[in-house]
Order: sequence, then C-alpha cells, then structure tokens
Amino acid sequence: MKLENKVAIVTGGAMGNGLGIVKVFLKYGAKVAIFDYSEKVTEVAESFKAEGYDVLGYLCDVRDSEAIKANVSDVIEKFGTVDILVNNAGIAWLDTFMNTDDKLRDAHFDINIKGSWNMAKAVVPVMMEKKKGAIVNLSSVTGPLVADPGVAYATTKAALMGFTKGLAAEMVSYGIRVNAIQPGYIMTPMVEGIAEASNASDPESVINGIGSGIPMGRLGTTEELGELAAFLASDESSYITGQGIVIDGGSTMPETSSVGVTE
Repeated sequence: MKLENKVAIVTGGAMGNGLGIVKVFLKYGAKVAIFDYSEKVTEVAESFKAEGYDVLGYLCDVRDSEAIKANVSDVIEKFGTVDILVNNAGIAWLDTFMNTDDKLRDAHFDINIKGSWNMAKAVVPVMMEKKKGAIVNLSSVTGPLVADPGVAYATTKAALMGFTKGLAAEMVSYGIRVNAIQPGYIMTPMVEGIAEASNASDPESVINGIGSGIPMGRLGTTEELGELAAFLASDESSYITGQGIVIDGGSTMPETSSVGVTE
C-alpha cells in the first residue's frame, strides 16, 4: 500500500496507459481523480466507485487552463490535497512532415506539451505549500531516443523531457520530484490506431511486426507501465528526480540486428 492515503490526479485516465495507471494506483491505496477529454471518464469513475475505491471523474480538456484550475480546486475540496500528478493525456496522429498541416501540428503541441504545462501550473502550488509532491510526465522513447515517421509526435515527446528536467531543477528545493516515463510500445488504443493508420486492411500484422522487433517479443501492458508510474510517485523513488525511465521491452537496446552471434 505504498500510495495509501495519497491523492493523485491522472490525466487521460479513462483508457489506455492512463487507465492502467489508475488501476495500479488504486491497488496501492491512492485516491484518484481522473481528468479526461472522453465522456467515458464518468462511466470509468463510477465503475471504480462501485468497487469501493475513492475516485473522482472530471470531463476536462487539458488545453483549458481555467477548467483545469476549477477541477483541481474541486479535487482539493473533496480529497484535501494533491500529492501526485501524472501527465498522461496525449495524442499521436501520424503523418509525414510535408502532409502535417498547422492544425495537426498545433493539436500535438497544445495537448502533449501545453496540456502538461497547464496541469503542472495548477497543481504545483499546493505541492510547494506542503514541501512535497511527485509529478510523472509521459514522454516516450520516440523523440528523445528513436523516431518513426510522425514528426509532430516525436517533437512533443522530446520537449516533455526538457520540461521534466527544467521543472525538476526548479522544484527540487520545494521537495517536489519530477520524472518522466519513456514507454516503447504498450498495447493501448493509441497503438491500435497507429496500426490502423499504417495498414488499414491488416492492422494486426502491424502489431505482430512491432512485437517481433522487440527483444522481449511482445508489447508491454498498461499495468506494467502503471507499476513504474506508482514507483516514481511513491517514496520508494525518493532520491530520483529529473530522470526519464525507459520501459520498452528492450526495443531501444540493440545497436544493430545484422551483426553478432545468434543461436
């Protein structure tokens, strides 16, 4: 119960990685407020409440800083404080650089980067006041370490590493730790969408192809990612800040697949 009595806000928590994080946080005793753009957030929150968990659900666009402030205030009123922020909300609409129009570019910047900024700006004051807190940003291996076609996504995920390190440096004197998770391929609706965009007639072949290129031979699960988020949010990681932790089944490990001894 390493998150017992901790209050966490998880953005994009109604599905995918965010939902996996919420499940793990609840397992470890946290009270969780889910912020999500999808109307599913109400259904998800109610289902957890029915199981006896302390969960709040907010239909919230992370681009709307005023709505965020109002919702964070409501979380504090109902749960007393905010100990943990997980900036998970994000999009990945892949297209070539020349085909990416300003609207698509700005959607990535506004949600993936500015959304995390807006959430932190609303939550950090309560953490500063009590001299303790943990922020976990969802970056990616894509951008900081590797890249596929899809420049807007890669750019924003690389920027989130700069945001993580800069915020960590500024907040360390307030007892606030800021770290990032850099996932490889995790089996989420977003990955399913990427597979569909890559091969609409046979998206399963794309998923299988991704798995075959990962040393562990499979995509990760949202619960595995949730376990890492819980570690970074808990006192178990009390001496870690400003870091990006890769969770990718070893996919960024091989230098090349064409040399070396194989059996």
